[in-house]
Amino acid sequence: MTIPIEERVAIAELISLHGHLTDAGELDRYDEVFSSDVVYDLSDFELGEMNGIPAMQDAARALGAANPVGHHVTNMILDEAAGGVVHARSKGIGIMADGTAGSVVYDDVIERQQGAWRIRRRRVARRRRPLGA
Repeated sequence: MTIPIEERVAIAELISLHGHLTDAGELDRYDEVFSSDVVYDLSDFELGEMNGIPAMQDAARALGAANPVGHHVTNMILDEAAGGVVHARSKGIGIMADGTAGSVVYDDVIERQQGAWRIRRRRVARRRRPLGA
């Protein structure tokens, strides 16, 4: 079964909204992006898994100025799994306050909850080495 174009657009906007909210410091709006029981996996950054929106908000606040000032997402690929769950893989580029940048891969499990798409699980994988290295 293919994901209808309207749903693809809605999911792409959902994934993009995370960066806009984070960069604007609107952490209180994370419920527009994530399910209340979200698992946010930052193990590649030695931060482990966070369970639930409050844990994500607390971690972002604790990082303070160490947070990227720009979260940019691109190269989204969506695959529908059983039961209407969507798996999304996208690339993330983080811009730090000093102008340095880093690259990650977001692996998301997205579900429709109460008529709206929400990210239920996100794994943020660090890009460690260039192709062929």
